[in-house]
Amino acid sequence: MVQKSKMRWLGGAVALLVIITLLLPQALLPQAAAAQAQTSGIDAVLVADVSNSMNTSDRDKISNEAMKMFIDMLPAQGDKVGIVAYTDQIEREKALLEIQSDADKDSLKTFIDQLGRGPYTDISVGMSEAVNILEHGADASHSPMIVLLADGNNDFNKSGSRTQSQSDADLAAAVKEAQNKGIPVYTIGLNADGKLNRAALADLAKQTGGKSFITDTPDDLPQILSEIFADHAKLNVVKLPSVTGNGSYQDVTVNVPNDSVLEANVSIMSSKPVEIQLADPSGKAVDLNSDEAKLSTSKSYSLLKLLKPQEGDWKLRVKGAPKDSIDINLLFNYDLQLVADPIKTKSYAKGDTVELAARLENGGQPLQDNDLYADMTATLVVKDTNTGKTAEQPLENTGSGFAGTFEVPDNHNYELVIRAEEDSFYRESAPIVVNAGGTGASGGKQPTTSSPETDKPFPWIPVIIGALALIAVAVGGWFLMGWLKRKNRGFVGQMVIEIRDENTGDKSYPQYKKLMTFRGRFHLHQLLQLDPELKETEKYIFTPGNGDRIILRNTAGGTLEKSGRAVDASSGVELKNGDRLSIPLQQADKTILIEYLV
Repeated sequence: MVQKSKMRWLGGAVALLVIITLLLPQALLPQAAAAQAQTSGIDAVLVADVSNSMNTSDRDKISNEAMKMFIDMLPAQGDKVGIVAYTDQIEREKALLEIQSDADKDSLKTFIDQLGRGPYTDISVGMSEAVNILEHGADASHSPMIVLLADGNNDFNKSGSRTQSQSDADLAAAVKEAQNKGIPVYTIGLNADGKLNRAALADLAKQTGGKSFITDTPDDLPQILSEIFADHAKLNVVKLPSVTGNGSYQDVTVNVPNDSVLEANVSIMSSKPVEIQLADPSGKAVDLNSDEAKLSTSKSYSLLKLLKPQEGDWKLRVKGAPKDSIDINLLFNYDLQLVADPIKTKSYAKGDTVELAARLENGGQPLQDNDLYADMTATLVVKDTNTGKTAEQPLENTGSGFAGTFEVPDNHNYELVIRAEEDSFYRESAPIVVNAGGTGASGGKQPTTSSPETDKPFPWIPVIIGALALIAVAVGGWFLMGWLKRKNRGFVGQMVIEIRDENTGDKSYPQYKKLMTFRGRFHLHQLLQLDPELKETEKYIFTPGNGDRIILRNTAGGTLEKSGRAVDASSGVELKNGDRLSIPLQQADKTILIEYLV
């Protein structure tokens, strides 16, 4: 009886595993689709060469202004920005900061204003650190990017051991990692002194899928940053009429084309300060520091952000100094994705027709405002993956989406992308793979099979092997799901951090670090803004524990103190609400004091 019970249990387990295996892909599909439907934010690292050579390449530090403008253009919440200032070493850096308020943007801009200069230059140092920051702090659902402002030249300390070949090798490794992680690098070559290394910067951008820009005058940088932001977010820069200041207010119309606009960024570049007024489509004056609009100003630009603006013509009034040229650009942020219908099959042959359809979605749902389609055009971009050649053909605008057909021209494999565009933005669908490279495939129809032989024995061995394979896949899937769950598990609470100098006894002001932005694991160095002086804190790793607790593992060796008692955290120590840690550093003569609060 016991043996039969065991057999029934084993049979039930096998059946359950097989069912799980068969259902697992279908169960995961909705989650994957939901992830794709989410609006992608931006995780950007701004990398600036702050060597002494920039005193001639960027005399007025307009690169700082450009970085601040880029930060102002980001949405009010959700994106992350990090900053790296390098010479032949990291001079200053700020780990990825998630923007949640205007205060966060102000903190980043203040950090930029405090950047100084230093001797020597090694571009690989800045690039390597930027990739490292994104690798350890980027959100998996966000779109990462690097913006590099430099003249592209290296200048090594002649009394040091660093060589150009070593720098080239490190830069190649950083580029390779950026390629693997899908991180485009946008380069801005500063050429005020005529010594720009154009080829190096252009090659760096090309290898990573970014774009390269060059300027002989730093005054162009705000315009360039607008184009970079637009390219990465799949937006078009809308050029508004330029204004020549005359000392009086002059009217400029800002047309908001539809209700799907989340934000409208109006960038105003001028050599002298300007005064700005705004009225909504009804003619009502708008407060420039309200829930409707935000105005950010600096010495070389003004940025006016309209928040969820009403459709229609807004009236921008600009007053500039007499004869001062004022350039005005417009960028819209949209929460829109272009989603293509699945094709019936991926197997085709020469001469077959592929039916195509796509539509805009907002938050995973079909767009309700069909007026947005009125001025849009759609194009099918076809890449022959056998030859590498590309071709384009127009698609029909149906009024609520886009449709068309693709006739397979040859027995090759193809990648189809639908691109929809209007004046202020464009969107591209995920690639559609069409397999027409096989032999005997026709229209994706399944080949007919001959009648089975009645005297052929039942294939027990393949069935058993198949069942065992299904069980193995199911068990592997179960472990994989568990691993993914652990890897993406979040944190709660915050840490209060102080740094004590053991030589003077002085302590820094408490820093409150919220932990909700981390997933799976993070190291102490990230909480300390990746300060190079405190690099050894990379060896202290935090992972989520049960309940509201977290686990600290020390891979650096030595002991630390928890609530006044020395503990060995090499295999992990649990922290609960109110626990305090004292972590002595061996290389910096400092002690990190931590309190965990939930």
